[in-house]
Amino acid sequence: MSALTLTPRALYEEVAELLRQRIFRRELEPGSWIDELRIAEELGISRTPLREALKVLAAEGLVTMKLRRGAYVTEVSDRDLADVYHLLALLESDAAGVVATRATDAQIAELRALHEELEAAARPGHVDREHFFGVNERFHMRLLAIADNRWRDQMVADLRKVMKLNRHNSLLKAGRIEESLAEHRALVAAIESRDPQAAETRMREHFANGLEAAS
Repeated sequence: MSALTLTPRALYEEVAELLRQRIFRRELEPGSWIDELRIAEELGISRTPLREALKVLAAEGLVTMKLRRGAYVTEVSDRDLADVYHLLALLESDAAGVVATRATDAQIAELRALHEELEAAARPGHVDREHFFGVNERFHMRLLAIADNRWRDQMVADLRKVMKLNRHNSLLKAGRIEESLAEHRALVAAIESRDPQAAETRMREHFANGLEAAS
């Protein structure tokens, strides 16, 4: 088996990103053990950078490590999911309020443009689910960037990685994409109206409904 070509950045970081994406694509399923020997052979690397990569993923909550047994892809319990959504609702609703208060007209226009791209990705009969997932994440990340709090950004980034372990069970539920779009419309309208309280409420409702769909 030929080795994959890795970019010049730190080897363990590159390996961590490769594994992270495999986990998100469900090529490595929650609960499955990581076959270190096979992956090291596939990538043409020793097990040392692979183990360093697994430590990174363990710190993010994507992998669970067991002493003398190896590592497996984390399984997210109902309690885990509820806790993650609860924290995301707190952090992102606060960010939405900040954006409604402080964002420039140009920044709000960026959010509107992302929402319109989201609408286009979910046209009846032409739903591009993977594109929808990607634009949805870009919308939330841009809103956070506009709110401009690097500590909140880091916490949300880590929580969203765990949430992605259950992503398909949420937005793939029948009717959930349409509901999510309606929630985004209401959120964008609140931000455009410069109503921070409404923006916070809409974002909390968005996460509450997302949790219900994911459970």
